[in-house]
Amino acid sequence: QVRLVESGGGLVQPGGSLRLSCAASGFTFSRYAMSWYRQAPGKERELVAGITRYGFTTNYADSVKGRFTISRDNNKNTVYLQMNSLKPDDTAVYYCNATWGPSRYWGQGTQVTVSS
Repeated sequence: QVRLVESGGGLVQPGGSLRLSCAASGFTFSRYAMSWYRQAPGKERELVAGITRYGFTTNYADSVKGRFTISRDNNKNTVYLQMNSLKPDDTAVYYCNATWGPSRYWGQGTQVTVSS
């Protein structure tokens, strides 16, 4: 059974940091490119960051460049999103995604709220 389980979300003040984790099981993790998406209320889901199979290449949305870092540990079947200098506009549900060709999996999401 394929599972992607996100954790690490919560309430943080502007300027603060959070580290999201996504633990994968039920598929060959190292075959899949991994990404983080987010969806704010009333908005479409958007790509935040992506990382290739072995972590050699990463990409980021312009809105998070220089503040967020995506990484992965293929030995632990886990992908991470380090989020620094958080802003209220970063408030959203964050979703983990695994993609390999036509095969695509999603996690259930974790809420991140940035507010004073």
